[in-house]
This record gives sequence, C-alpha cells and structure tokens, in this order.
Amino acid sequence: MCGICGVCFPDKRRVDLNILKKMTTTLQHRGPDDDGYYTNAGIALGHRRLSIIDLDTGKQPIHNEDKTVYVVLNGEIYNFPELKKELEKKGHRFYTKTDTEVLVHLYEEKGEGCVESLAGMFAFVIWDEKRRKLLLARDRIGIKPLYYSYNGKAFGFASEPKALLQLPWVEGNLDPQALSHYLSYDFIPAPYCIYADIRKVLPGHQVIYHDGDLRCERYWDLDLSDRFDGDLDERDLCELIWREFCRVVKTHLISDVPLGVLLSGGIDSTSVLAALRYEGVDDVKTFSIGFDDPSFDESRYFRRAASFFETEHHEEVLAPHKLIDIIPQVTSILDEPLADASIMPTYLLSRFTKGYVKVALGGDGGDELFAGYPTYQAFLLSRYYEKLPQIMKSFVEATVKKLPVAFKNMSFDFRAKKFIYGIPYPPVERYYIWMGTFSPNEKKELFASSIKRGLEDLNSFYVLHDYLKDKSFSSELGKLLYLDTKLYLQDGVLAKVDRASMAHGLEVRVPFLDHRFVELVTGIPERLKLKGFTTKYIWKRAIRGRIPDEIRKRGKKGFGIPIGKWFCGELKGLTLELLAEERLKKQGIFNHSVVKTLVADHLARRVDNRKKLWNLLIFQLWWDSFGARS
Repeated sequence: MCGICGVCFPDKRRVDLNILKKMTTTLQHRGPDDDGYYTNAGIALGHRRLSIIDLDTGKQPIHNEDKTVYVVLNGEIYNFPELKKELEKKGHRFYTKTDTEVLVHLYEEKGEGCVESLAGMFAFVIWDEKRRKLLLARDRIGIKPLYYSYNGKAFGFASEPKALLQLPWVEGNLDPQALSHYLSYDFIPAPYCIYADIRKVLPGHQVIYHDGDLRCERYWDLDLSDRFDGDLDERDLCELIWREFCRVVKTHLISDVPLGVLLSGGIDSTSVLAALRYEGVDDVKTFSIGFDDPSFDESRYFRRAASFFETEHHEEVLAPHKLIDIIPQVTSILDEPLADASIMPTYLLSRFTKGYVKVALGGDGGDELFAGYPTYQAFLLSRYYEKLPQIMKSFVEATVKKLPVAFKNMSFDFRAKKFIYGIPYPPVERYYIWMGTFSPNEKKELFASSIKRGLEDLNSFYVLHDYLKDKSFSSELGKLLYLDTKLYLQDGVLAKVDRASMAHGLEVRVPFLDHRFVELVTGIPERLKLKGFTTKYIWKRAIRGRIPDEIRKRGKKGFGIPIGKWFCGELKGLTLELLAEERLKKQGIFNHSVVKTLVADHLARRVDNRKKLWNLLIFQLWWDSFGARS
C-alpha cells in the first residue's frame, strides 16, 4: 500500500517540485517508509511507500528500459509472478523484484488494455512520455481509492483529496449534490466527491488524459446472470467455491514482511482463517479487539475461532469510552464525510495490529457476494407484508409507532420503525431508505434555502437507477446485491477500511473481493444465496465442518456501537456544540430549527434519531477539519 499523486500540464510547463512534495507529505501516513519523485516537462509523479514487496529495490516511480514509461502504484498485483514470466519471455528486462514493474512492461505490450490482465487491488497511474499521455486505473471493486481534478488547463491526481487540495487551482468548495448524496447514503458515491472540483475514478474504470482531453472508460463490470447449470449438485458447487476461495486466499499471501488476519469472530474473517489452514499455512497471527461492555463485545467468538485454529492470537480489550475519545482523531483522517460508526473500532484494530505486522487479511465483501445482511431478509419480508389486507397493515403500523424508544444497538423498535417507514417506496428505493439516513422529503426540510437552490435534485435515488440502467437481472435480490457492491461496499465499507488502516500504515487485503472469486460467485443463482430467510445459504453450507458451528450459525453482528445512548450522555455536549443554532446559521447549510427538533426529540426519547444525528455530527467534524475553506 502506498500514497500516489501527480500533476500534468499539457503545455509542458515545469511543475513546481515544492507543490508535489506538499502533496506527498499529506499522504505520508499511507507510505511512512520512503518517498520518490519523477519530474519532466509538464509532468510530475509523487509516491509515498509502504514497503511490502521487494524492500530493497522497489522504490517508485518505476520505469521501463528506456525510461519512456513511468508508473506509480498504490496496492498489490497478486498475479505479478505469472505476468513477469510472460513478459520476460517476450524480451522485457526487469531491474526490480517488485510487482509494480510489471505495469510498465504490460503497458508496452497492451497499451490501455493492460489493466484487464491484472488480478489485485490497485490504483495506479502510468505516464507515457512519447505520447504524453496519462493513464489512471482503479481496481474492479474499488478497494483502493483514486481521485483527480481537472480545470481545463491542469490535471492532478492523488490517493486522497487532501493531497489535491494542495494544488493552487483546486478551490475545494463544497459540492451541494455530493452533500445531498451523503445525507441519503452516509457516504458519497463515486464519481462524486464532497469537493466540487475533485472527482473519484470509478472502480472498474480508467481515466485517460491526453493533450488536454479527458475521457473515462469502463473495463469491467459485475455480471449477476446465472451461469451455472440448473442441475448442478449443491455439494459440487460448495466444493467448487471453497476450493477457489482457498486458492485466492493463498495468492494474497505474497509479501516480504509479516502478515496476519483481522479476526472479528464472524463467519467471513473465520473463513479466511480456515482457508489458510486448508492451504497448509501453520504460522498464523490473528488480531482482535473487544470491549468490556457485553452489549457489543465479540470476544467470545473471536477467542473461539483463535482457539479452534490454534493461532498466535493477539487481542486488546478496551473500555467503551476509548471509542469516544478517538472521535476527533478518526474524523481528522476523513477528508470526505463518512458516517459509518464502525470506523472507530476499525481504526483501533488497525492501530493495534500495526504493532505486530504490516499486512493483514480481512473478511470484507462476503455479505455483498452471498447476501449476508439482515436488510435482504427485510426486503423479502416486505414482499409478504405488501400482500396483507390494508386493515392489517394499518394495525401493524399503528402498533409499531407506539413502540417505546430503546437505544440498544439495532433495537427492535428502531428496526421496526425503519421497516414501516420504507414500505411506501418502490422496492429498490425502499431498501436504501432502510440502509441510509435522510429521505428526499427530510432533506427538503433539512437544507437551508441557499443550498437547495444549488441542487440539481434532492432525490438521490437517481444514483441507484443510473447504475441499473440497461442492466438485466434474474431477480430483485440481484439488483440489491449489484447496488450494494457498487455503492455501500465500494464507497462505504472499503473507504472505511482504507482510511482506518492506512492512517496507521497497515495494508489490509480482502480475498473475498478478488475479481476471480467475485466472477465465480456472482454467477450463482440468488436463490442459493438467500434461501427462504436464510442468509448466505450456499456459503454457510460450503464452510460447514470447516469452522466452528457456533460461528457459522450466528447471525450478522458487525461492530455494533451504542451511539443512540451516547447522544444522551457522553456525546451530548459535543452534539449541542456542533449543532448549535448560532453555528448552523453562520454555516448556512442546514435549517437550524429542523436540526434543533431532531436533537430535542432524541434527548427526550420521543424519536430515535441516532443515524441522523451521527450523520450530521460527522459532517460538522469534517467541516471543522476540511470544509470551512468553502
């Protein structure tokens, strides 16, 4: 893992090296081991290195034999040994042992098509000196971030927005449309960015900048069409996906530094551990964090997994106030607002793990591939609910509204009220009402008039429909799995893991999201993923007997954070300060009276506004660190 950045002027102006160094300095946390630069007429590439492969000669930027092609890479190319052998047979000469070098030679062979040969997690930029062309590429799923800015005269790119904010032509003004999306989804979907003059490279896409012209092209997309024979035996399918998963996990072990496993005690991280054992890896280090509050502590399960597989286990048990204490630290690394409270334990786990290893395998992606979230069950339940007589639905809705507010993690009243609130919406939009925070009507009330005037559309659901346009699916569930991968996974979960881990210089690899495994699993019929109300049906069957049954059969948990309760206690002072009427009036973004009601209703336990308040709190903390320049 690394941090990359650069600048290109089509008129061949010399790039100020001081500006390039300012950009790379903002990315030092991503690559604390070394830095590297390349400059020439109209081009400058910068790199911060986290040394994982080829510790001695892997310094970037890397070039080809005659120094006409340069590359900077953030990530890992897992199939580079095979690619290197093929390229050497064609006469290419390598001067390093790093995976990065295959990119320049592969580009020489295949040009812009080089990205299609890669298996890995990556964001890279290639500079072609002869053609004066920049090629930016991002991995298929969006594991690694890549941003760019272009004003018609100058082009810049970086791993994080904060590096682009160092460029004199990047103003960093607030993008109202991106903010509207954030309020709906809790994250900002690509290609949008919270800054109006910065954009994300979409996963599975490449951006080409040549002679002042900019174009974006897709090179890969998810295909959820059924690709298995209807007569395929489930046992054979289970064996097939298990063996492929183990093979992929093994390829993720390429490293010249120690590595371990982030062990939550859930199905997916435990499956990674099982795959390592299956592949004959004996010396396995596992890392976990627990809390001395039984309402959201996972210690029982990760200890069971570590004991079952006899790992060298390391854990840290913390008091819940540790999560509250680090809120300012965590939000300071978010140069885009991201309202996923689980970033706090992810941040702490990454910090703890980095004390032992530089690389760790995680279990992210399994829920999106195999339909593991409770919201998929809710979606199925809603189809039955819609068939009820109106008199029964009216009775249910009236009963749910009367349920007393409880601030326990994902309490029944919170889930039931969310479920009922989403029912009037069309199926796909309903699902994201459940997953997200503010509805279009709520945003209409929340925004100040000045912000509403700058918005194209308050209804952020057009993002969903744009993704689904011209796509065919065998079921409604297929649409949800596709959208969760394209939105919640890539712009929420993976962004969270990247920022939290790279803040400590820890590389996290996600074998479930190797595109070779993804392409296999997406071809499995959805009826084998959600079977009745059983989530992850085919995966749970595939790992039966391979992990402890008490872990395999447990429901989806995740890092549960008691923020609802915190707003009435430990976070009350900060919330009242950041959402104070005077501050909001001066800011001019939100209607202070609407926000005041949200706070008052929550404190009085009339309405559970935990998600809304957390969303707004994170935005305000982001504003103090990065947004006030707007």
